[in-house]
Amino acid sequence: MSGSQMSEEEILRAERAALGEEHRDLDAAIAALEAERGDPLALRRLKKKKLALRDRIARIEDRLYPDIIA
Repeated sequence: MSGSQMSEEEILRAERAALGEEHRDLDAAIAALEAERGDPLALRRLKKKKLALRDRIARIEDRLYPDIIA
């Protein structure tokens, strides 16, 4: 394997990190909208997007750390 190729695990870890950062950014945006009593529709959309990100993160973590029952 050359230095320019990443393993599947490295790709998943990088994607997990990027999604985690986006999730934190959405959390901050939601908190700001709630604090200023912003647009309720925009707030719902952000929360829905945050939940979708959490689901994607969970799927990646399941692939990285499979739940193996011994």
